[in-house]
Amino acid sequence: MALVKTARLLATVAVCGLATGASAADVEVLHWWTAGGEAAALNVLKEDLAGQDVGWEDMPVAGGGGSAATTTLKARVAAGNPPTAAQLLGMSVREWAQEGSLGDISDLATDGNWADVLPQAVVDFATYDDKWVAAPVNIHRPNWLWINAAIFEENGLTPPTSWDEFNEVATALQEKGITPLAHGGQPWQDATVFDDVVLGIGGPDFYRKAIIEADMDALGSDTMVQVFDQMRTLRGFVDDNFSGRDWNLATAMVLNGEAAMQLMGDWAKGEIIRADMTPGEDILCVAAPGTEGSYLFNTDFFAFFDVDEDQKSAQEAMASSVMSPEFQHAFNMVKGSIPPRTDVDISDFDACALKAKDDLTEANANGSLLGSLAHGHGQTSSVQQAIFDVVTEHFNSDMSSRDAVEELQLAVESASF
Repeated sequence: MALVKTARLLATVAVCGLATGASAADVEVLHWWTAGGEAAALNVLKEDLAGQDVGWEDMPVAGGGGSAATTTLKARVAAGNPPTAAQLLGMSVREWAQEGSLGDISDLATDGNWADVLPQAVVDFATYDDKWVAAPVNIHRPNWLWINAAIFEENGLTPPTSWDEFNEVATALQEKGITPLAHGGQPWQDATVFDDVVLGIGGPDFYRKAIIEADMDALGSDTMVQVFDQMRTLRGFVDDNFSGRDWNLATAMVLNGEAAMQLMGDWAKGEIIRADMTPGEDILCVAAPGTEGSYLFNTDFFAFFDVDEDQKSAQEAMASSVMSPEFQHAFNMVKGSIPPRTDVDISDFDACALKAKDDLTEANANGSLLGSLAHGHGQTSSVQQAIFDVVTEHFNSDMSSRDAVEELQLAVESASF
């Protein structure tokens, strides 16, 4: 994907009024972390840099899970005025690196032994052509199933470990007038559930082949038909008002006892904590059905752009601070994620984070730490969007599973060229 070429159309309308770039002693940082806890965590980084006489020029672009920030970033780069650093997801880091837009912080990474303290799957996104171009801030796990503990206890239910068990539990809840699954009808949320079903039914090897490798035989297989069958079943466990609902409103349904379960990433913990509930106690966290032992992940990176020589010392100071154990502990404590550095002590984190770290360690060891399609780490943006379109169309229609599989193959093949 030619990001810079596409961006030239945006440059003339989006650059006017933007910051003119950081001074030699500043870093200008484009990001979409505008929520209270995220902003507070970023202050840890700002204060650390201030202690090194490095200023912070904040460039927050709220909205759309980063889509608005991406539009702004394209315009900045096309105009020859990139920020010092930008918050990006894994595939976006790779695409900007392929365009030749990112700098090289390899000396810093080598001196800090980053490769020794990060999972290889994360290193693969932070590096390109044997150069370090980005620093990871966190690791989120999208394949969580959140459960209202009181509802399960009152109804004598135990957390499901397979999709067959999930269907049995959901049917029992539905027969008692309880909405089994809270869901927001937005493409990325549909894809989050799809990720879980592909991994839970097919296993890590199938997920890798179908999603990450986009293998046509896997995409058209009977296993993928079973995936869409399960998606159709899940549609029957969702309330009638799901269309367009934001993810946090779906989470609130579980917290308020309006629904029993939600398939969502660990950013849901922020909503749990704000409701004065305890993750792992009031709201249970278990791996999505069939995915125990595997770990889908998405990581926020600060990607470092190719800047003038006199700005590189400030850029390296920021990269060093991002990778410090102190920052990674403080940021991830409030973000709901866990640090990508495997050597950070998180014994004071919540029970769900502790389980996440144990599960991450296991998955990293057995080769089942996999980039999430729904969250920017499984495929290029064009193929990701093609899969989103098919999954959402199927979920919101009476399309058969066999037809969905055929549409999936066609869409992925078309988007791959």
